[in-house]
Amino acid sequence: MFSNRTTDGSIVRNNIAGIKVAHFRKELRISQRELSDRLNTIGLDIDKNAVQRIESGQRFVTDIELGYLAKIFDVTIEELLRR
Repeated sequence: MFSNRTTDGSIVRNNIAGIKVAHFRKELRISQRELSDRLNTIGLDIDKNAVQRIESGQRFVTDIELGYLAKIFDVTIEELLRR
């Protein structure tokens, strides 16, 4: 698996949306499994493990996935990318 590391050995996040995804998911009071189920229902084939990797910053997020996530959370893509 691809892993970015800084010179001091700490892991660099592969996305900036993951923190917001976790925040919005927790606001809805749903599990990572339920989020993946909701995404699958609207057409994005993604499993619970991928959601976990997105939230932890271990996985890149595509523009298409950002669109589906924004739809589920009823936010803009910009809100998912805002630090």
